Amino acid sequence: MLIAEEKKKYTVKDYDLLEEGAPFQLINFDLVMSPSPLAVHQQILFNLSEIIVLYNINSRTGQWMYAPMDVKFDDGNVLQPDILFISEERKAELIKDRVEGAPDLIIEILSPSNAYYDLRQKKELYEKYGVKEYIIIDPIAQNADLYILKEGAYQLNQKAQKLEQLNSVLLPGLAIDLQKIFK
Repeated sequence: MLIAEEKKKYTVKDYDLLEEGAPFQLINFDLVMSPSPLAVHQQILFNLSEIIVLYNINSRTGQWMYAPMDVKFDDGNVLQPDILFISEERKAELIKDRVEGAPDLIIEILSPSNAYYDLRQKKELYEKYGVKEYIIIDPIAQNADLYILKEGAYQLNQKAQKLEQLNSVLLPGLAIDLQKIFK
């Protein structure tokens, strides 16, 4: 009988061996599997996409991408944010077969299966690697938090409730009407 040795740490090399579309992220050298998103998650993602498309018509300032899109931060971290934005000036530097380095803005929509990672581990990695603006959408509480990176640390810039609007600091004019995304 062949007994496989249990692997303690995974790297990008291991991650690259996974089948395309496999529901994994590499977080702190650990392969983390996520089930497919709930319907409410996908509805919010769609509603956010509509807001972004309307914003982008007037402000073509960079590249928007949606999950699943790998973002490699280092040899032990390949994450798949729900939505990411890379400024026009940084596109050539970051966009390869996958995104390699910190996007300018990341939006995560919480799900019961991923909330811990989005609020803790992924947030710490985004902060460490210099994601300038991080937005967390909470479908259960129907609110959103916007963090901006100042002197290497995230500071809560705005907390908006369902009837309010979240305003990007990085992208002037990008206003997310929470009533529209939680409809």
